[in-house]
Amino acid sequence: MARTPAVLLSALADESAFHLTAIEQFSALAALGLEYYSLRFIDVGRGIKNVMKLTLSDIQKIRHLEDAYGLNVASIASPLGKIKLLDKPDGSKNTFVPWKQYLAKDVLRACELAHAFETKLIRGFSFYPPRGAKPADYLEEAVDRIGQIAEACHRSDLTFGLEVEANLVGHTGELLAEIHRRVNHPGLVLVFDAANLIVQGFSTAEVYRQWEAMKPGLGWLHIKDYQKEKVSGKARGKHVDENGLGNFVPADLGAGGHERILTDLATILPALTKKLERRGIPGVFVDLEPHVRGGGQFGGTSGPDGMGIALRGLCKVLDKTNVGYHLRDFDDLLAARGL
Repeated sequence: MARTPAVLLSALADESAFHLTAIEQFSALAALGLEYYSLRFIDVGRGIKNVMKLTLSDIQKIRHLEDAYGLNVASIASPLGKIKLLDKPDGSKNTFVPWKQYLAKDVLRACELAHAFETKLIRGFSFYPPRGAKPADYLEEAVDRIGQIAEACHRSDLTFGLEVEANLVGHTGELLAEIHRRVNHPGLVLVFDAANLIVQGFSTAEVYRQWEAMKPGLGWLHIKDYQKEKVSGKARGKHVDENGLGNFVPADLGAGGHERILTDLATILPALTKKLERRGIPGVFVDLEPHVRGGGQFGGTSGPDGMGIALRGLCKVLDKTNVGYHLRDFDDLLAARGL
């Protein structure tokens, strides 16, 4: 039975499939009872593509399949902001794109995709400083570019969500909160992810402090967790080898402190939901990105069984914290049949 306040459950759909076909992804999510998904990588018969590379024909096929499986897009899980701030070799494989070109092409394309899939949300990141540099020294450059992305999204009646993640300028909740404060734009919100902090060596208590820093700018949450005892040799502020991370776990098993975080979320859910609804967003998404079979810089995998385990783990925590949610039930099936 649904309770209030409530969140909207979603998942990074490609994590639920081994071969990333649209039918695999949608079958798994529908069977698990989800009604929303975030679109990142997908194969509609022409090979695996990032959402940013989809053609009009691809989009039409996906939309038809969405109708058949009763799914809607929560967010465009774009890679916006996962490029270098500076065109300098730093030993990384991160790419650099001239900013005017990036803003005119990639950011515009993400906005077009959001409209095509009828979502108000675009997920993105806070840019890579030179590897080995202090991220805080590059706040000004990141703020300037993120502000321009937020304005572009806002002009298109969309909202840009900035995710906390290792190795970026906004690799901590505090730095991301400072970016949000300086940008000071209604088109920008923050996306919390506990595991992305744990893998950097943060303790459970420190993760909660990062959560508190991000709360004033919060838009939605990504849900994955990590085993703290498996974070070895990670010094704060050092580069994290994202492709070497392999100990992600469901939200009820890791060191992220999701029970405390979601308990606190419940206290702000009514006000946050109203704030988002004023921007045309249906509510506060809790977006599963479990990585339970492994993760990397641009994605991860869980498989249909792993996604199911992660969803049940999340629901256990939501039940403990008295946060409402909805999974498809028989009434939904009858409604889909027109009965």
